[in-house]
Amino acid sequence: MSNVELSTFDNHLSLDGPAALVIREHLIPVEGADGVCFPSTFADIGYNIDYENPRDKTGRNIALIDSVGSQANRIEPMFAEEPYKELVPQINIKAGNQSINLLLAGHRAGDAIARCSELGDELQSAFREILKGNALPLTKIAPTSLVFGVWDSRDTQAKLPRLIASTVRAFNVRKLTRSATYLAPVDYVSEGVISAEDAQKADGSSKNPLSSTGFVNALANETHGGIIAEGGIRRDAVLALSALKLLKADNKEDQKATEKLQRYILGLALVAFTKLPLGYYRQGTILVLNPDQPREFFQVALDGTRKPCTITHGDALAFAKAAAQAFEVSEIRNVDFDKDSAKRKIAEAKKKKGKE
Repeated sequence: MSNVELSTFDNHLSLDGPAALVIREHLIPVEGADGVCFPSTFADIGYNIDYENPRDKTGRNIALIDSVGSQANRIEPMFAEEPYKELVPQINIKAGNQSINLLLAGHRAGDAIARCSELGDELQSAFREILKGNALPLTKIAPTSLVFGVWDSRDTQAKLPRLIASTVRAFNVRKLTRSATYLAPVDYVSEGVISAEDAQKADGSSKNPLSSTGFVNALANETHGGIIAEGGIRRDAVLALSALKLLKADNKEDQKATEKLQRYILGLALVAFTKLPLGYYRQGTILVLNPDQPREFFQVALDGTRKPCTITHGDALAFAKAAAQAFEVSEIRNVDFDKDSAKRKIAEAKKKKGKE
């Protein structure tokens, strides 16, 4: 690949270049703009809905459809598939009969499965280099950890921010409920399987052994039934070029190595950023672009000036391939999970907890 192709997006990496790229997509359920969709649910609170008047839950509101972390976990696995897998190292960690691609680990390079593998020492060293301002070792092992963020919270505390942050929200939502009834096909009391007394005590909840095994009628009243987004659904995504420019190959101002690293990470980020996300979020929630509201794509300058961005996914992929070739991406690596290392870390954590 020529230097012309490698320098295509160098203006995005210059200190006086854009602060960020932003995408705003207006989404609708496949059933139509007034269709029902199901937001993420969280322990104890159910749907995450913020109200203008939180005390009495009135006024305008915003519901979280998909969090920034969830969006990252949906996007990152693309680099394990064609035609993107050649852009990054493919590291497979074998644990028993399973083989886990590092791209699928929730905490990326900071995940327990990686720290307790043959990569453990190498990753720890790479995270220590991050603390010194050298991102090169970690980029060679797990470059998407730089794109989607990583925190080595269990060891060195090294932390890198997300370069891509994407969130899906719904506005002015009407919350719905649903109910369901299960009727056992046989009267198990008459059949002598269960006693009438036990059947009367069963409340239909999953915690009751007769309910959980399906031997009594079960009722589910007014459970989460989704929402109707009367104010629309929107995905907002930011590619933080300002943060990307802070990545260095070492702490000695090695400009050429830093240039290769930044171009490589920019290529990966642009590929992920420009690809339309999958429409399927969860059962009952398939979201697609709203044909009546065009997708917005801007580059935002340091002075706040916004200019339409015309980078296509094809442009991004071609550049990423050239940058990956120049960076010399490593090939497939197969490593083993170290069960003894995992046991030691657990024992150390218990010991530390006991002293607190």
